[in-house]
Amino acid sequence: MSDEARETAFDRTSPLDVAALRAGGGVALVFAIPFSILARIAADDGNDTLAVWLTLGAVIGFVIGAGCAAWVQLLGTPLTHGIVTAAGTYLAAQAVFVIIRVLRGEEVRWLAIAFNLTVVVFAGLIGGLLGQRLRQRGFTP
Repeated sequence: MSDEARETAFDRTSPLDVAALRAGGGVALVFAIPFSILARIAADDGNDTLAVWLTLGAVIGFVIGAGCAAWVQLLGTPLTHGIVTAAGTYLAAQAVFVIIRVLRGEEVRWLAIAFNLTVVVFAGLIGGLLGQRLRQRGFTP
């Protein structure tokens, strides 16, 4: 959908551009979550070096997803959209992972989830800044 078509159908009373959040969240899910799963598997197998690199790949995936949301949003709040996209995607994925761990009877590492959320929020901020820069330089989706 073009910007013009989205603007005519856009709900200006909403504080967030839901279509932008969906677009960015989809991108983050595709790029970040597979790396997160593989990093967890590598850590469980004792391959810490690989786990660190895969975790870095997941963080970059959250930056890309947040940048996408920040770039395509129409409200002029790219940083908010970047942070909300990254944090929301991370929390949704973690909810699924927590449910799986509980059903398996495994330990849930709440402190690790909270720490990683701070990293993801920072990645969302970076993605928001990158999306903002794209708009400022005249690159429109």
